[in-house]
Amino acid sequence: MTYPDEMFEEAERREREVQENIERTIELDKEIERGYRKERVLERYNNFYNIECSGLAHGTPITPEFQQAMTLECMLDALRCENLDHEFDTIQTADLNDLIDGLYQQGKDYLEKVRKLKGEDK
Repeated sequence: MTYPDEMFEEAERREREVQENIERTIELDKEIERGYRKERVLERYNNFYNIECSGLAHGTPITPEFQQAMTLECMLDALRCENLDHEFDTIQTADLNDLIDGLYQQGKDYLEKVRKLKGEDK
């Protein structure tokens, strides 16, 4: 029994569609995971920062350099926690850029809240 070429072509077309769908799904999963990772790193950074820097008593002698050093330590602590199941000797620049973007967005959101509150007070 011989099969027409059209059947083979249809089967190949369907196989390509399935493979393309699988690849799209994998890409979407990676994108979703990166979004979750960005949120976790930012949340961990905020937690470390609040403990280390914001918890300083008023009047504590601190220079801007100390504040910057503590902030960088908080960043590293957040990334270390995110990478507990991996050897941590390098940092992906994407993680740093995501953290920086998250902090900028957090600052913008805060300023927007302040503007809204000031607008309501008038």
